[in-house]
Amino acid sequence: MYEQKLCMRKLKITELNRITPDEFKTSSKLPLIIVLDDIRSLHNIGSVFRTSDAFRIECIYLCGITATPPQPEMHKTALGAEFTVDWKYYKDTVEAVNNLKNNGYIVYAVEQAEGSIMLNDLQLDKQQKYAVVFGNEVKGVKQEVINNSDGCVEIPQYGTKHSLNVSVTAGIVIWDFFGKLSTVI
Repeated sequence: MYEQKLCMRKLKITELNRITPDEFKTSSKLPLIIVLDDIRSLHNIGSVFRTSDAFRIECIYLCGITATPPQPEMHKTALGAEFTVDWKYYKDTVEAVNNLKNNGYIVYAVEQAEGSIMLNDLQLDKQQKYAVVFGNEVKGVKQEVINNSDGCVEIPQYGTKHSLNVSVTAGIVIWDFFGKLSTVI
């Protein structure tokens, strides 16, 4: 027996009912701050901005060598999200993490570490504010940053490679946090 396949029409951009950049700025946000620790690639940074826009992330902290907008190469992947999502620059990631903790955020570094919590096992409190630190494409999150975080979160992996691209990792983690915290939006 064959299932009848429904014909689907791709939606036009005008049919997506997206909010405007001005509406985005005043809309409620997910209580989540993304911290980028020494991210080299402008494309990765742009991708994180775009994902952060999609899930209404509160803010992105750009730390260390991580470039800040505006940048033409960043814009290629951000597609304007670098202008809608709030961001702050910190020269020192540890300072950014300590600032977040002093303001009531629980801070997780995304890293393969002793005692890390698998993302699928992570339980979040919808009354709490969170920050997630993503590290350099080669070196990951600095140990000093891990030492100042409240814990580490790890994405389970089952293949031969030991890591994912940082923008892919950010997409997975942001989606997971959105699913666990989204009743606030």
